[in-house]
Order: sequence, then structure tokens, then C-alpha cells
Amino acid sequence: MPHYELELSHATPHLVCGIDEAGRGPWAGPVVAASAMFNNARDIPARINDSKKLVHKAREELFEQICATASFGIGIASVEEIDTLNIWGATALAMMRAVQALPQKPAFALIDGNRVPKDFPCNARAIVKGDGTSLSIAAASILAKVTRDRMMGELHEQFPHYGFARHMGYGTAAHSAALREHGICHAHRKSFAPIRALIQAA
Repeated sequence: MPHYELELSHATPHLVCGIDEAGRGPWAGPVVAASAMFNNARDIPARINDSKKLVHKAREELFEQICATASFGIGIASVEEIDTLNIWGATALAMMRAVQALPQKPAFALIDGNRVPKDFPCNARAIVKGDGTSLSIAAASILAKVTRDRMMGELHEQFPHYGFARHMGYGTAAHSAALREHGICHAHRKSFAPIRALIQAA
């Protein structure tokens, strides 16, 4: 998997970070980005993979291992920022915050996806499906996913009738039914079409 890190290692040793996000598609909750940078190949946990290919227990275990061995940063864009900037603008903001949160500025960033945010704070390359070809992006995907899931768990404690801990804010049938019964809460993205339609119908 570490193809891209090896390609860049001669020019920028130990200063290549991976960046990924979680939460672009849901109807509720923030979008969370993470950056991860390993200073030594021996520090990379075994079994690291794209977070979507890991079961919950494995993600949680790898999250703790990555936090213990990597330099990392977390960037969050709120629901209000999503509604103001649009989802891509908020995602780009979260990614920039994740890089700025690193204890050391990277020389290069590998970003999962097909776009590099405008005015990014370091040289960067976008890689489609990068969480399957870059260990640092895979690590970032785990950090972002686990962080966001925990935030949605906290929202579930406040608003248990929506079932956030089960669907993480995505547009499931159960979420739709809860919205019809209870309306929206502050955690819902008012700029997203299904939520906007509910507001207009009220």
C-alpha cells in the first residue's frame, strides 16, 4: 500500500502527511477531516486499511495505535459552516484545519479525493481512492471516521429519538421517519435538500 509515500520519500523524507475526511454525505452532524504523518515506517500499525473496510472494533483499536505512533491533526467544520460554505467548502476548511493542527508542518500532503483545496498550506496531491493506496491517508481515514462517530454518539445522547448512534446522520429510512415525527434539530444541515424540503413543508 505505501506506494505514494515511497515515491515522495527521497524528496521529502518523513514529512508526507495523509488527509481524509468523514461525513460529507450525511444529513446531520459536522464534517471531520484528519491528517496523519508517520516519522518511521516501523511506527505504522499492522492491519491499517481504509476505514470503510474495517469493523468498528478494529477501527477503534487502530485509532489508539495511530494516535500513539503518528503526528496527527483533527479539523472540524460545523453544521453552520456547512450551510454557509456548502459541503465542499466546509470539507476544504476542515482539511486545512487538520493540517494546521499538526505539530510539524508537512512538506507534502496526500489528499483522498479528486481536488486539492484552494490556498492549501503546503504542496499537495489529490488521489482518487487514496485510502486504498496510501498508508497515511488510510490512517487519516480512521482518525476522521472514529472522531466523527464519537461526536455523533454524543449527539445521540442529546437527541436519542433520531438514532444518530446507528446511522451517524446518514439518510436512512429510520432517520427519515424520525424527522417526519420530530422535525429537525440544530445538528441537521438545513442546506441539504431533504432537510430543506422538511423546513419548507412545515
